[in-house]
Amino acid sequence: MSRSNVIDLGLIGYAQAWELQKRVVAARKAGAIGDVLLFCEHPHAITLGRNGNRANLLASQSVLRQKGVAYFESSRGGDITYHGPGQIVGYPVLDLGAIKRDVVWYVRMLEEVMIRAAADFGVAAGREAGKTGVWVGEGAAAEKLAAIGIHVSRWVTSHGFALNVATDLRYFDLIVPCGILKRKPTSLEKLLGRQVQLKDVRPRLVKHFGDVFGRETRDSDLAELQAQLEEAERRVAVPA
Repeated sequence: MSRSNVIDLGLIGYAQAWELQKRVVAARKAGAIGDVLLFCEHPHAITLGRNGNRANLLASQSVLRQKGVAYFESSRGGDITYHGPGQIVGYPVLDLGAIKRDVVWYVRMLEEVMIRAAADFGVAAGREAGKTGVWVGEGAAAEKLAAIGIHVSRWVTSHGFALNVATDLRYFDLIVPCGILKRKPTSLEKLLGRQVQLKDVRPRLVKHFGDVFGRETRDSDLAELQAQLEEAERRVAVPA
């Protein structure tokens, strides 16, 4: 069974996390490191996917500044979404060439990881035809628990998923979430009517990630990853 190192970055800015991802992706493409699963929280940020519609950003730049929300245009798929404290963001950097060369399958498996994690907390989540992500409820009343936006280059993945755990859902009012009108986001806390700690959810995501993708997971840390990247960049001249 192949191994994936799991690293919790804690609270980290979106731009900083993206710069780190780019280094990890370059090293993974070069075969200098193995698969990596990065977890983090972001300070308040709105991101627009590469094919997203900027009209789905409902707030002006001055309103975003007043609320302390950063705005980024991203290379991921999908439309517009919000990231913030209380949300678990996962960035898997996997070589799909060694797993399964099927991007749609990969997205469905990310959904499966979160569906299983939600079930561990007694939440019956699922998919909705024609819409990426994880949903709770049915039809027009279904609410979105998790969003997915990925990028794949030479079968190496980047970007990933965002699961609302204890997220302040009011920030989603600044956008048309994922470009889908009249659909509301939800969170584990809202669904359960009680506090939920990210530290209790993250291990469930790790377990199901390992099960779904057939990975042996190993906890690591940023210092170890940085050392591996520096060694890889020296050894194989991977661009930083």
